[in-house]
Amino acid sequence: MEPETRDGLDREGKLIPLIEKSIRMGLDLQGGMNLTLEVDVPKLVENLARNKDDRLEELLRQTEQEMSVTTQTFFALLEKNFQEADIPLSRYWGERGDPNSRVLDELQKEAREAMDRSHQILTNRIDQFGVSEPSIQRMGSRRLLIELPGISDPEQARNLIGQTALLEFKMLKDPEVYSDVIRKIDRAVAGDMESALADITSESPEDSTEAQEEPGESQDKVVSVSELFGEEDIEPTEETESDTSLLVDEQMFQENPFMALLRSTRQTGNDVSVPLENVRAVSRILEREDIQQFIPPDAEFLWSAEDAQIADKTYRGLYLLKKEPEITGQYLLDARVTIGSDVQSAGRPEVHFTLNRAGARIFSRVTGANVNKFMAIVLDDKIVSAPRIQDKIHDGRSRITGIPDMDEAKMVAIVLRAGALPAPVQIIEERTVGPSLGQDSIRMGAWSAVIGMGLIILFMIIYYRMAGTIADFALILNIILLMAVLAQFHFTLTLPGVAGIVLTIGMAVDANVLVFERIREELRTGKTVKASIDAGYSRAFRTILDANVTTLLTALVLYQFGTGPLRGFAVTLSIGIVVSMFTALVVTRLIFTHITARRTLTTLSI
Repeated sequence: MEPETRDGLDREGKLIPLIEKSIRMGLDLQGGMNLTLEVDVPKLVENLARNKDDRLEELLRQTEQEMSVTTQTFFALLEKNFQEADIPLSRYWGERGDPNSRVLDELQKEAREAMDRSHQILTNRIDQFGVSEPSIQRMGSRRLLIELPGISDPEQARNLIGQTALLEFKMLKDPEVYSDVIRKIDRAVAGDMESALADITSESPEDSTEAQEEPGESQDKVVSVSELFGEEDIEPTEETESDTSLLVDEQMFQENPFMALLRSTRQTGNDVSVPLENVRAVSRILEREDIQQFIPPDAEFLWSAEDAQIADKTYRGLYLLKKEPEITGQYLLDARVTIGSDVQSAGRPEVHFTLNRAGARIFSRVTGANVNKFMAIVLDDKIVSAPRIQDKIHDGRSRITGIPDMDEAKMVAIVLRAGALPAPVQIIEERTVGPSLGQDSIRMGAWSAVIGMGLIILFMIIYYRMAGTIADFALILNIILLMAVLAQFHFTLTLPGVAGIVLTIGMAVDANVLVFERIREELRTGKTVKASIDAGYSRAFRTILDANVTTLLTALVLYQFGTGPLRGFAVTLSIGIVVSMFTALVVTRLIFTHITARRTLTTLSI
């Protein structure tokens, strides 16, 4: 279709109905993405543990490492490692005193259900994403094969599929606690570990003012990462041109090296933000084992999901919040994208969500008890926003703001509506088929069909003359009906499906060849043309039926037990067999009947 014609139909509102009625193209014909996902069963098992400690993490890590170098299943290795450690599985899962076999059965059941839920959730997400005729198939006990034909934004689809979509609402720690933790970490980084440890045992934290300066007020300078860590071993990331340099307050860096990495950016709504150049260094400090002791056991640091631009600097929010959520996304009823209308978010996309009755009760209790405090909305361990609770929320309705653009807002709404994946999924293989390759496949498939059809038409006309012309008409009608059935029932045409069509073209005249040869035999015995035609169709019918039914059964078996390309081949072959029997036995017979009914023939051009 010419671009001008397409644009005209689009303006008239006729393009979408035409596309919906057309034959859908598969991944190999129109391009798209092919992804193989693996459900993270070790992480699922860890999440199911009723209590967690260092020993559990060590055993799970050991089991996961062994799984990569052996053919044994995760659960078999898990049982072996726990037996060798003389630790019953019931210590972490199931009921106290349960035998290992019962606990393993329950864990395996949870893993199967997680796989089923992951399959359903990903199907719902992709359906809402609007991909035409996606294919999602299970491969073994842990993997899913996903085909997304015609996908225009692979990165967006990758994010959609990979998101766990774990929605949590967590209260931020009080500013006094935050400042105290920052001060202790700063002393430890500066080398005064004894003073930092003394602060932990003191009865009350010292009053301290925020040491961080407003952006632009301090004299920032760039220093080498070796001045902080003593070595340049932080690898560069895509976020920054280089992580081997830091942006610090020149006056603070010598005495307060950690505080110098931070900024107080009240303009962004955060208590503390970090220049993008310093994010990797701050993360590394917070991950140190000796620093972890200064973070309250019921608290954790999390980064904001989006960066904030102030003047010519980019900052990322750093929050200290309670580790345990007040409420999770399991109570979510609906999520929709709207445009903000208040002063702060006017014209920017928001996601409005509604909680079910049980969630609304919890949300009402939490917001009522924390008025004027900050609650963080956390999606996949990234803080989307951290608004102040203005008043008690009774109806279980709230919103997520701070989303940069409409595409991401739609993505957040989709994953929230579809639900959270029960366990993380990892993309272990990704292949992209370009549209140009798909066009080459279509062109080559079309040419093979045209050449094959042309040779058959020519052969039938030369060998069977007028009868061959009738068979050629039935062949053309066969192709038209085949395409109509594919379009009517929204089957997806793949490259193997094109091969099935080409095979159907060759098989379509088989029945006519059998009939015509039988008619020739009857004519040689001296029968009239009409009697020979009747006898030819009657006596050839059983042979034609047996051959086609056998092939049809084979195609049905391929469809039932095959996957992907085999199914596409089986679909077109099955439809082609049924249609070719109709055109070869019914349509051509009607034409011969019509010809012989109008006049008595003494000879037949066959």
